[in-house]
Amino acid sequence: MPKVEIYTKLLCPYCVRAKKLLADKGVAFEEYDITMGGPKRAEMLSRANGGTTVPQIFINGHHVGGSDDLAALDRAGKLDPLLAA
Repeated sequence: MPKVEIYTKLLCPYCVRAKKLLADKGVAFEEYDITMGGPKRAEMLSRANGGTTVPQIFINGHHVGGSDDLAALDRAGKLDPLLAA
């Protein structure tokens, strides 16, 4: 199983969409809620090269981007190979 991490905020529709796509593929993921900021938000900013929007998604330590990026990978047929690695 790949290690999938997703940084989210409460009531974020893009976060819900990204998590649904992953769940529909049967992928388990570790979710970090940064609604209230804190050290996980700082960690996300560092790992996402300054990306401030949520979600920020990582697969096996590789920064994928946000919800639109994840969906684009899926449409291009590139998500499944990433998840299989």
